Amino acid sequence: MKAELKGTGVALATPMNTDYSVDYPSLEKLLNHIIAGNADYIVVQGTTGESPVFSWGEKLEILQFVLDHLKGSKPVVFGLGGNNTFDLIEKSKDLKDYDLASILSASPYYNKPSQEGIVRHYQMLGDAFPHPIILYNVPSRTASNMEATTTLELAKHPNILGVKEASGDLDQCKEIANNRPDDFMLISGDDGLAYDIIKMGGEGVISVIGNLMPAEYTTMVNTALRSDYAAASQLNEDLAIVYDMLSEEGNPSSLKAGLEARGICTRTVKPPLFDASDAMVEKWKQYFN
Repeated sequence: MKAELKGTGVALATPMNTDYSVDYPSLEKLLNHIIAGNADYIVVQGTTGESPVFSWGEKLEILQFVLDHLKGSKPVVFGLGGNNTFDLIEKSKDLKDYDLASILSASPYYNKPSQEGIVRHYQMLGDAFPHPIILYNVPSRTASNMEATTTLELAKHPNILGVKEASGDLDQCKEIANNRPDDFMLISGDDGLAYDIIKMGGEGVISVIGNLMPAEYTTMVNTALRSDYAAASQLNEDLAIVYDMLSEEGNPSSLKAGLEARGICTRTVKPPLFDASDAMVEKWKQYFN
C-alpha cells in the first residue's frame, strides 16, 4: 500500500458545465492529461474537487466514472472527511466494494475538537472504515491544527497509513518524520513545500498543480525522491511562480482558470465559490505561451 501511494497524487478537480452539472467529457480529458504526465495516483473528491458542494450520490457517481476510466491503471484515493463522526462511518459502508487504495479524511472542522477529540474521531473511523485512512491536517480550512503528538498517536492505529500535512509548519512535519512508525507515510499537502517535506523523509505529495502541469511537477517530485536535491531544488524554484498563481484567486478557482487556459475545461466553480477573473485566465495564457 505504501509503495503505490508514493510520489505524486493529484487532487482531482471536477470540471463543470455552466449549469453546475459535472462535465464528464472534460473530466475524461483532465484524467488523460494527468495520466500522460505520469502522476502516480488520483485523489477523487478532495477539497480541490469541490467536495463540500456535491451530494453523496454525486460523489459516488464521480468516483465510479474515474474508476471506470482508469481501469486499475492508477491507484485511487477517495475524500471522505467531515465533522460528523457517525455520519462518516455510515457513508463509509457504501464504499466497501469500491477498489480504493485509501480514504483521505480531513480533520473535523467548525466543531473545533480538542486534540483528544481528534484522536477519538479518527480512531472510530479507523475501526469502521473499509479502507485504510490518510489523515488530512489542513488548519487553514478546519480552524484546528492536528498537532504532531496527535498524528503520532494515530499512527499506531493499524488502519491509518499516513498523513497529508498541510499545516505549513515544517517543524511539525519534521517531528512527525523523525518519530513515526516505519510504515506510516508523511505526505505533503502543499505543492510548494513538497520538496522540503520529501527532503526530510516524506513520501511525496497530494498536489493541486498536478492537474495543470503533471509532467513538470512529477519530474520535480521524483527527482527529490531520488535524493538529487540540487536538481530538484532548481525544478522547484522554476515552478514557484505557478504555486503563487494557483493561490492568487483561491483554490480551485485559480486552478480552473489555468485549466481553461490550457483548453481542458471551463473555469466554472460551484457556489459559494466564484469563478476566476478574465485577468486570471489571461495571466495563465501568457504563462503557457
